[in-house]
Amino acid sequence: MKITTKINLITTAWITCVLVIVNIAVFYSFMNVTVNVEEKIMLQNAGEILEDINHGDSDAVINDKLSKYLTNGSFIRIIDPQSNISNQVTNNKQLANKIKGKFTASKESKRYLVTLAQGEEQILVVRIPIESNGKVIETLEIGERLVGLELGKDVLLSILVLCTIFGAIISLLGGKWLASIIIRPVSHMINTMEEIEQSGITKRVVIDQQPKDELQKMAVTFNRMMDRLDINLEKQQQFISDASHELKTPITVIKSYADFLRRRGIQNKEVALDAVEVIHSEATRIQQMTEKFLDLANTESENALDKKSIDLVLLSEEIVKQLHSTYKRNLVLHYEEKPITVIADELKLKQVLIILLDNAIKYSTDQIDIYLEKKENGTVIRVKDHGIGIPMDEINNVFERFYRVDKARNRETGGTGLGLSIAKNIMKQHNGEIKVDSVEGVGTEMELFLPKD
Repeated sequence: MKITTKINLITTAWITCVLVIVNIAVFYSFMNVTVNVEEKIMLQNAGEILEDINHGDSDAVINDKLSKYLTNGSFIRIIDPQSNISNQVTNNKQLANKIKGKFTASKESKRYLVTLAQGEEQILVVRIPIESNGKVIETLEIGERLVGLELGKDVLLSILVLCTIFGAIISLLGGKWLASIIIRPVSHMINTMEEIEQSGITKRVVIDQQPKDELQKMAVTFNRMMDRLDINLEKQQQFISDASHELKTPITVIKSYADFLRRRGIQNKEVALDAVEVIHSEATRIQQMTEKFLDLANTESENALDKKSIDLVLLSEEIVKQLHSTYKRNLVLHYEEKPITVIADELKLKQVLIILLDNAIKYSTDQIDIYLEKKENGTVIRVKDHGIGIPMDEINNVFERFYRVDKARNRETGGTGLGLSIAKNIMKQHNGEIKVDSVEGVGTEMELFLPKD
């Protein structure tokens, strides 16, 4: 079943139920009001009758007095304690015979539905106790046709039923119109999705000038999702293009030297060793580049972090010791207090620090300083070198994949241009930031910020 049909049926059923409930309330209110008005009039007449008759009057006198209060289609009785009729006057014997007399010690009123020659009639009977010396000795009973009540009830029921049917029809038509308005943006989105599926080209949902409701929000979210998908596709294509470009050179070198060995053979040992050395070097570079690709893909997939409490001072001292032993460079660690604790993935945070220190070692020859600072809202790590620096117009590009400030020097140091991209992704996973501040010919300072949370 279509959602438009569901909305139409649900709204129609709901409005119909509301109309039925309202009509029932109107019907019973009408009946109660009509009966209450008649009841008040009859009670008023009963009070006048009780004032008019005397206990010493004869039956003929009492009947004569009671007859003055008869209306069209009514009866008036006096009932003794044994529920026998002492006195009765009526202008409709058939009606009087339908209602049995009843003695009561308290005032009451009751409605009866009786069948007369002319059809069903609503009869209202009120009973008033007659007291003497504080004791109930008889009951005054007055019965009267509720003229037109049955007809009015039937007319009212007909009107209410017709109104309910008319309301249901209007609701059905209105529900169809409402459903079409609500579903229109969804239909546009479905059509756009089908076009994307068939063509393979991302498209956007056209957003009309409509109130900012959930449907517009859904359309905006869909368009934003398409924008992100385009960005991801563009990044993927750029990654493939860059990776192909980077791998092309070492593969070409390997193939060229392999062809050289096939043509010349290995008779000339010195030439052959040089060729093998170049092939091994380029193969190693491909291996390193592949590892970097895997690292980059892992950080971009936003895998869950193994976060735990880390003593940043101890971690930094360990890294400094390892790199100093490997590169024989002067690395100085600065901190004002110990320990400095952070919540992070130790392996990934260590990877970021090694990337920054490795870059500093490659592009500088002087001392490298590492500063650890505990702030109110988080922790700051700064790596400062005094090397070649980065030109001002290229600072914003250093986090792009395969980007190299000095391509010739980077080729010598074996860099892939992926390190800072990996570092940026890792910091993003930690809800942190990485910033760069550099002056060409003076040095570079990289800053990491880990929020307190």
